Amino acid sequence: MSALRPSIGLIGRLLAILLLTVVIEFGISTLLYERASQFSVRDDEARRLAEHLIICERLLIDRPPEQRAAMSQELTTDRYFVRWKAKEPRTPSIAPTLDGMRQQVLAWEPTLKDNRVRTWLISPGRKSVVAGVMQLPDQSWMYFQTLHPLHGLNLAGERILLALIPALGLVLLAGLLMRIVLKPLRRLAIAADRVGHGLEEHVPEQGPNEVVTVIRAFNRMQERIHQLIENRTQALAAVGHDFRTPLARLKLRAEAVSDPEARQAIETDVAEMEAMVGSLLAYLSGEGDPEPKVRTDLAVLCATLIDDAADRGLDAQYFGPVHLELDVRPLALKRALSNLIENALHHGSRVHLLLTRTGDEVSICVEDNGPGLPPDMLEEVKKPFVRLDTARPRDTVGFGLGLAIVKRAVEQEGGRFNLRNRTEGGLAAEIVLPMPLASTNTG
Repeated sequence: MSALRPSIGLIGRLLAILLLTVVIEFGISTLLYERASQFSVRDDEARRLAEHLIICERLLIDRPPEQRAAMSQELTTDRYFVRWKAKEPRTPSIAPTLDGMRQQVLAWEPTLKDNRVRTWLISPGRKSVVAGVMQLPDQSWMYFQTLHPLHGLNLAGERILLALIPALGLVLLAGLLMRIVLKPLRRLAIAADRVGHGLEEHVPEQGPNEVVTVIRAFNRMQERIHQLIENRTQALAAVGHDFRTPLARLKLRAEAVSDPEARQAIETDVAEMEAMVGSLLAYLSGEGDPEPKVRTDLAVLCATLIDDAADRGLDAQYFGPVHLELDVRPLALKRALSNLIENALHHGSRVHLLLTRTGDEVSICVEDNGPGLPPDMLEEVKKPFVRLDTARPRDTVGFGLGLAIVKRAVEQEGGRFNLRNRTEGGLAAEIVLPMPLASTNTG
């Protein structure tokens, strides 16, 4: 199919747009000049001009050629400018002809039909005047021009249109055609942004050859990326299964250990390894997570997580509405909130979860009373595999992926994840999610 596509590149299409605008400009200019050519003056003005031309012709013909130039100056009046020319004067190429006025002059003096009288408009605008030439019987020429602006002829508006319409037509038409030509690039940009969020979208290979080449390369790259992600997800599933199998065997064997201290140490190590494998798989498989968005009651989700912590005898409290529904990925968000709650309980003795709604945003803030973080590390700890041994004791399980998992889950929801030290002590981890007003359901 692509072989049948005309080989018109981006430059060719832009040149075609410019050519089209030039054609339109020429057409509009021709139309305005044609309108000017139909202008006619009052009959008395046409009669005076016709009489003056007849008088000038007779007087110039009666004089020898060497005296005609001086005679033409004498024939110039306060109303008409006259000059004799041995050769035909050049007619301005951009001046519109006044065919209607010429017909009026010839109607008054039919004898001028043999003199090849031509008239045109010069000095267009508010002070337009008429100029013209007339051939004398001996093949010499007389140039004439009115010295007073014509009344009833106001082409100022037409002249403004003559300058503006082609320019506006060029801008509007070129902008529209450029938009059409560049539409494939906009689709490519949208698809590239979606790829960054784990979505795959095949971009139609349309447009100029250069754009089609870029789109084809992007589609191939997109296929390779998603194939790599799929292969990695399958490998992670296999690795997770292979890791969990010997861990399960270790658990069973630990139960057979008679020494309580040794059994407890083995079970602790196994639990730490399971947590490390779980956090690693949760982070690395996040990009390919197929979980769809569903309507979820955030208030119930947050209250349930806090109640679970309280049931374990920990100081955990929930502050917020009874119900607040929003379309989210519940499993990913639950994992993120669990990480924040466990992190707060590990580094502090108390955790408060505050759920609030402000305008079109929902805020979930997890606060603890721990030591907090150094101000210059509030952003650093969001990166994967980052652990702060000096700020917080390294006695937690996992690879330091807890906050990285939270950040990724929040980004998938189109929200923001912020960390800040509380003035009264401790750390506040805030998740801000967009909430369209149409989907609001609170209680």
